[in-house]
Parts: sequence; C-alpha cells; structure tokens
Amino acid sequence: MDKNMAPNYTADQIQVLEGLEAVRLRPGMYIGNTDVGGLHHLFQEVVDNSIDEAMAGYCDRIDVVIYEDGSLSVRDNGSGIPVEIHSKTNISTLETVLTILHAGGKFGQEGGHYKVSGGLHGVGVSVVNALSEWLEAQVWYNGRHYRQTYARGVAQGPVEDLGATEERGTLIRFKPDAQIFKTTNFQAEIIVYRLRELAFLNKGITMTFEDRRTKRHHRFLYKGGIVSYVNYLNRNKTVINKNPIYISGTRDGVEVEAAIQYNDSYTETMLSFANNIHTHEGGTHLVGFRSALTRSINDYARRRNLLKNSDENLTGDDVREGCTALVSVRVRDPQFEGQTKTKLGNSEIRGIVESLVNEALSSFLEENPAEAKRIVEKCMQAARARQAARRARELTRRKSALEVSSLPGKLADCSLTDPELCEIFIVEGDSAGGTAKQSRDRRFQAVLPLRGKILNVEKARLDKILSNAEIRSMITAFGTGVGEDFDITNARYHKIVLMTDADVDGAHIRTLLLTFFYRYMRPLLEQGYVYIALPPLYGVRKGKDIHYAWDDEELEQLLERIGRSGVMIQRYKGLGEMNAEQLWETTMDPEKRTILQLTVDDAILADDIFTTLMGEKVEPRREFIEAHAAEATNIDI
Repeated sequence: MDKNMAPNYTADQIQVLEGLEAVRLRPGMYIGNTDVGGLHHLFQEVVDNSIDEAMAGYCDRIDVVIYEDGSLSVRDNGSGIPVEIHSKTNISTLETVLTILHAGGKFGQEGGHYKVSGGLHGVGVSVVNALSEWLEAQVWYNGRHYRQTYARGVAQGPVEDLGATEERGTLIRFKPDAQIFKTTNFQAEIIVYRLRELAFLNKGITMTFEDRRTKRHHRFLYKGGIVSYVNYLNRNKTVINKNPIYISGTRDGVEVEAAIQYNDSYTETMLSFANNIHTHEGGTHLVGFRSALTRSINDYARRRNLLKNSDENLTGDDVREGCTALVSVRVRDPQFEGQTKTKLGNSEIRGIVESLVNEALSSFLEENPAEAKRIVEKCMQAARARQAARRARELTRRKSALEVSSLPGKLADCSLTDPELCEIFIVEGDSAGGTAKQSRDRRFQAVLPLRGKILNVEKARLDKILSNAEIRSMITAFGTGVGEDFDITNARYHKIVLMTDADVDGAHIRTLLLTFFYRYMRPLLEQGYVYIALPPLYGVRKGKDIHYAWDDEELEQLLERIGRSGVMIQRYKGLGEMNAEQLWETTMDPEKRTILQLTVDDAILADDIFTTLMGEKVEPRREFIEAHAAEATNIDI
C-alpha cells in the first residue's frame, strides 16, 4: 500500500450518480464523442426508434425537420409510446422511456413490442433527453394526443392530454445542449445520407427531410430496396454487370439480403448492416459475405478453366476490386460491440451468411455465363496488377535496404524521433519548400516538397501508383507502407500537414493528396493524423506593423479597425511570397497557427464525393459543381 495515500478515504466519498447524471458526466460512453459524430448520434438514436416501428409493421412514414433555432424533430406514424402509469416506476410509461436507462419495448424473451430491433440497449432516447437543453415529446396514442417537455433530462411537468385525435405516432423534438457538445449545428448532408440509406434498406417506407434554415427538402421512397441502393452507389461508375446480383433468404430465424454489382474502378465499396444499423466496422456478417464471394468466384473460375491449374487462387482483394456490395441481416438478438453499434459479434451469423450467399452466387454465375466471365476477367486483371504491385514494393524495399539512407532526398527531417511529437509539412514546389525549411522548428517539424501534381489515384491501379516518384517519396517518409502493407503503428509523424498555395492549383493538389490518403492510407484520416494548413490570404502593412487576414471578410474588418489610409495590401498567391519569418508566424508556429484536422465522419459520403470529383465520368462532376457553386469560397477569377 502507498504510504502517501490519504487515510480518510471513506464511504461518503463514493459518488452515486442518479437518473441521467451519469450520461451528462460521461457522454462519450454513450454516444462516442461530443463532436460532430456524437451530435449526429443523437439524431440516429431517435430515428432508429422510428425505424424499429417500421420494421415491426406499425409505420410507413418518418419525417425529419431541422428548425431555425437549431433543434431537430423526428416524427413517425407508428403505434405511439404508451402513456399509462408504469407498474414498476409509478410514473407514466412515456416519462419512464425518456428518463430511465435501459427502459424500452425491446426486451424480454420475444423482444417485447419488437421482433427485430436496432436500438437494443434501451438507452437511446433517454440519452438524447439527458444531452439536450430541452426536449419535447408528443404522442398520438389510443385516440388521444399527449405532450410532455423536459429540460436537460428532467420532466417539466406531467404528461398533458391535448384532446382527441385520429392520428397516431410519436414526435421527438430536441435541442442539443451547448454545455455538452463542441458544436450543436446539425449538418444536413449527414442526415440526408442516413435517411436515404434507411429508405433503401426499408423498401416502401417514405422518409422526408426539411431544413428550415435553408429551405431544403427531400423525399425518399425506394421500392427496389438494396438493389436500388447498389445502383445508386454505382450511378457515377461504368458497371460490368448491368443488374445487381440480388440474394435473399432466411435461415435459423436470421433474414439475409445482399446485392452485388461490379464496376470498372479499382476500389471496393462494401457496406454491412444489422437491423438497419450501419456496422461501420463490419462484423461476422461481413466476414461471411466476403468469404463466400471469394470462394464462389474461385470455384466457378476453376470449373470453367478460366483459372488454370498453375494459376494461384484469386485473393479476397482481387475479387473485391471494383465490387460494390451490400449485405444486410435482421437478427432477433444481435450482439453489437458498444452502444455505438459499429460491429456485429454474433458468431453464428458468419456461417449463415456464408452458406446462403455461396449457394445463391454460385447459381447466378452458372446461369449467367456471359456476366460471370466478365466478372472473373475483372478479378483476374486485379490479380495481375496485384502481382505487379508486389514486385514494385519488393523492388522498393530492396533499394531501401541497399541505400545508406532510405528516406527521400528532398525530405528535410526533424531531429526528434517520437512520432507523437513530430509533424511533417507537405508543400508544393522547391520555392515554398525552401521557405518552409527555413521557417520550421527543426526539432519536431519535417518538410517534404512535392514537384507538381501527383497522380490521380482514382483512375489508376496500385502498380501504376507505386511508379509515381512523388507518391513513393510520401510513402517512404511516412513509414507506414501502403495498401495491404499499411501499418499505422509505423507512422513516423502523427501530424501530416498539407500546406499548399491558396489558389486553384493548390486546392487541386490538396484534393489529389486527400484522394490518395483516402483510398490507400485511410487510417491516417480515421485516426486524425491529417491536417490542412491555413495560411493567410492577405498581408496588410501599415507603418512598421504587418497584420494578416485569412479571407475577404476578415480583411474588411481589419481595415475598419486600423484605417484604410497609408496601408499596403499584399495578396499571397503562393507560400513562396512570404519570407521565412512570416510563414513561421502565421502558418507553422503551433502557438499561433490555425490548422484544420480532417476526419472521416461518413465513409459512404466521402467515397461518393471522391468518385464524383475524381472519377472518369464528367457529367456527375459538372452537376456537382453546378449544385454547390454558391458554396465555393476563395475562387481566383
């Protein structure tokens, strides 16, 4: 025992958190974080309850509204939350559901009110209530309209009876608490993607969205279900099999749906869902699906002599290249890892999915030989490219082993070796590189200049990508490897800062770099290692003083403050126009700079944007630019 430990550790020092206090004290335990992801998790918890109503057959319409005051509501036409006094809590069932953790209609041997459900923990809507400045619940139940309001999880009065009604359903409207969240601004794009996703997964259910801040409206209704979803994901790509392969079946009470369509791109898009919950980290259903896909295609290729005896089997990476696929399961008792439900853990699901998909896919390939042959040829091309990429990597490794220093010659490295303390600036051109090397703190800041624009990896396979000198320099400098060799634990820097010029070319280079990171080094983005430097757009000199402005609005405010007479304004088109002292002061000094950390909050949305902006098809890119032109800033005319 530590002799220095205070001797007066008593029972009175044990804290007992009552009601929803624990949620407010440790919100991250329940919603992951208090940033953008956690904020939108509140929306997902509420909408998941309405989706459970839809899966149970009680509702066919869900309406979501963002209001001018920043609050959000979800309304469904389901059965409504009961309001009678609950036998165990002695308060109304509505208040019980909204204020007590693990209270809901999803427990018991037969799942209570629901046969299949996503919100199994029963903490969803009560957590939303706890983390909201205020929440209003309206219920249309058994011919009566009821209402109750809350403030930070505490009921502000009893349930009100507002009179008779012929409607039915539930409305939850809440305003996230600014005391809890770093941002309370709902992003319409994230919500629209989730609602569209739910409409795909639940064919015949109407989902509507209204953003009263911007007058934006959407209505989603898909009768084709997940087949429509796969068609949507591939809408900007050239497909190999025109109609997605659709697989469905039930085994041991588990419902399985899958849809598969190949395209001519070099990346895979595989989405998995369990009870409508997007399992971002996959799980046993995705493992079973991938295994069946690899096995079925290899077996077919062998039977049809498309793969010779001397050929090695196609790998999982080979058969997934250019594959857009979705697997969705509905399980009575799903075991999710954590409240945020990102991975399915039921061990029995793997075998069920694998056998169902293997049987159905094998039958499709036999019955559709022309499409099957095109799919196998696509996979064999991927195998040849994989072998070429392996030879390129081996050549790179052999060169590195023979050289005295394996780091790129253009890299000005830092002296510290602890990755958590080190950062690397990726700059364009020798001019900016020279200034950055003079500006930096050599102890912990490295600089790697790139010559010109790197390869657009959206239009190239890994073997071609590895032949690009600038990309090879980055891979070597980062130390992580790339593609299947990638290992984030070997990262030499925990801050990778893209420091490009504030013009169109600089933005293009930044986009090319982000496309490469997203496609082949995604964990760097997921772990928050990638940043964008924000150098000032203007330098304003008045007398001996120099001031900086980062945009036109800030420039106007600065001029109003210091006066417009006797000032000299310089517009920085490139980093090379600053001297070393200015670049350090404005952009590289950790004490004064502003850098933007990049994360991947929605991988599907990110994938879609990269495909649209960097892919082969011109028309989707033109439509995107026209739709978002009004949002663009800092455009050089």
